[in-house]
Amino acid sequence: MNKWKKKPHTTPKPYKRPALSGGGFGGRSGFFLARAVTNIRQNIFVNVVTIGTITLALLIVSLFLLVFINLESAVENWSERVQVTVYFDKEPTVQEQSSLREKISALPEVSHVGYVSRDEALKRFKKRLRGQETLLDGVRPETLPASIEIALKQTYRDTMSVENFVISLKRIPAITEVQYGEEWVRRFNSFITFARLLAALLGGFLVIAVVFIVSNTIKLTIYSRREELEVMSLVGATRFFIRAPFLLEGLIQGIAGAVLSLILMFVLFELFLQNAGSFLTFNPADSGLSFLPIEYICGLLIAGAALGFIGSLTSLKRFINV
Repeated sequence: MNKWKKKPHTTPKPYKRPALSGGGFGGRSGFFLARAVTNIRQNIFVNVVTIGTITLALLIVSLFLLVFINLESAVENWSERVQVTVYFDKEPTVQEQSSLREKISALPEVSHVGYVSRDEALKRFKKRLRGQETLLDGVRPETLPASIEIALKQTYRDTMSVENFVISLKRIPAITEVQYGEEWVRRFNSFITFARLLAALLGGFLVIAVVFIVSNTIKLTIYSRREELEVMSLVGATRFFIRAPFLLEGLIQGIAGAVLSLILMFVLFELFLQNAGSFLTFNPADSGLSFLPIEYICGLLIAGAALGFIGSLTSLKRFINV
C-alpha cells in the first residue's frame, strides 16, 4: 500500500458567523444594547462630555420655552383687558337692559356681558381714588353714565376683529356711544405680534446652534474610536452590525442629557420661586408662573433622543463609509 497516496481534494466549507445569543430580534437588540453600554463604560470621559453638552444645550432650550410659555400666559391675561364699553346718557330700564344684553350676547365675538349701573360706576370711581375720596364729595351717581361692558373671546381680540365687532355693535338700536381704547388695542396687538416674531427668530437660531454643537460633540466621540470602526469594517462586519451599538449609544446619551436638563431646570425654577421675592418687587409664586407642561417635557425628551441618534448617524457617515 502506497502511504504517499494523495488524499482526495475537498472544498473547504464556508465560514458561518455564529448566531447572536438569544437569536431573533430580541437577541440582536440585547446584544447591541449591551455593546452600547459597554462602549459608554469604556469611554466614560468622552461620554460625560457628550451628555454634558446635550444637557447644557437642552437646558438653554427649556429655559427659553419656560420664559416663552409664561409670557404667552401673561399676554393672555393682559388681552382680557381688551373690552368694549357701551355708554348710555339715560339709564335703561330693566327690560331694556335685558333686551340689549340678549342682542349683544348673540354676537359670535362676545364672551361675557356685564351691566354697570350709575351707583356701581361711582363705587368703582371711589375705589380707584382710595385715600383721596374727598375729591368726590358732592358727586352724585347721576353725573356718571350707566354702561354695558363686553368681554371678547380670545380669538377676536386683535385690532381688525375688535373694529369689525364695534361696527356690528353700532347696528343694534339704542347703541350709539361705544369706546374700546382703540389706540391701546392697536399698540397692544402690535407689541404681541413683534414679541412672537422675535421669539420665533430667537428660537430658530437657538435650535440651529444646539444641533450644530451637539452634532460636533458626538462627532468627536466617534472620531476618537475611528480605528475600532475601521477594524470592524475590514473583518467583514455589516453596516448595521457596526452602526447599531453607536446609534443606541447616541440615543442613550440624548435621553440622559434631556432628563438631566429637565431636572436642573425644575430645580432652578423652584429656587427662583423661593428666593426671587427678596430681589423682586412682587412674589413670582403668586403671579401665576408655571413649569413646563407635560407635552413640552415629552417633546424635550424626544428632542434629546433625536439629537443623540441623528448626531451619531451623521458622524458615522462622515468618518467612515460603513
